Amino acid sequence: MSHEISITGQITPDQVPMLAENGFKTIINNRPDGEEPGQPTSADIEAAAKEAGLAYKEVSFAGSELNQNHVEEFADFFNQAEQPVLIFCRTGNRSTGIYEAAKRMDLLDD
Repeated sequence: MSHEISITGQITPDQVPMLAENGFKTIINNRPDGEEPGQPTSADIEAAAKEAGLAYKEVSFAGSELNQNHVEEFADFFNQAEQPVLIFCRTGNRSTGIYEAAKRMDLLDD
């Protein structure tokens, strides 16, 4: 089975219902709160996800601080998550990095 994922930059709580309408089942946030003024909080996005019936997980880290614990936490959640999964951070680079690291370490179920 191939993974059904999309990786994107920052999303907002008001975009979450549209994500659900487009078939997403799970959101994973890799962006810490407070990186820039006006950034939606993880709690606000999580509340919108729950209201829309989506699973939500925050595995956030600063751009250069990805470590084994982050990758394992991400993979553990990802492997049980209903797909398709939307993974986001500020630009999508961190999310791509953690997903690729989990794949390289063979932590993701096929």
